[in-house]
Amino acid sequence: MPVEYMKTIREKYSKLGYAPYGWHEATEPPPWTPLAKPLSECRVGMLSTAGTYVAGQVAYFYKDDASHRVIPSDTPVEDLRFSHLTENYLPDARKDANCAFPIEPLRRLAAEGVIGGIGDNFFSCMGAVYSKRRVEEELAPALHAAFAAEGVDVAYLVPL
Repeated sequence: MPVEYMKTIREKYSKLGYAPYGWHEATEPPPWTPLAKPLSECRVGMLSTAGTYVAGQVAYFYKDDASHRVIPSDTPVEDLRFSHLTENYLPDARKDANCAFPIEPLRRLAAEGVIGGIGDNFFSCMGAVYSKRRVEEELAPALHAAFAAEGVDVAYLVPL
């Protein structure tokens, strides 16, 4: 059964006491940088907005959590957990974490030589962060720094 995402988000934010959500509108297109080498030579990183964390790490807080989690790329898939404002999207991810955090497919692509390799760590955040300011001033710079530290050529975004 399809989920009415916009309606669900509006209801959730209303229950949390927020004003109607103001969706981000970009003022200019994102920068485009063509790959300098074939994908088969690129080190690939990943960011999922599914609220993924590893068993033993702190779960996400539901109200405006602009933090992120570092997830080692060799983490066993059975150790992945999810907490997210939009819980109704997580039943499938809890059955097969790869549908929201495709850690095994990326490892397989690296082993097959389709991609040159993967970062030592992948990243996750909760995509349902109400504060655009916090995303722009806190989350995005932290993730940019994290990817830079990994030395990846390509970042794969898995939105939820």
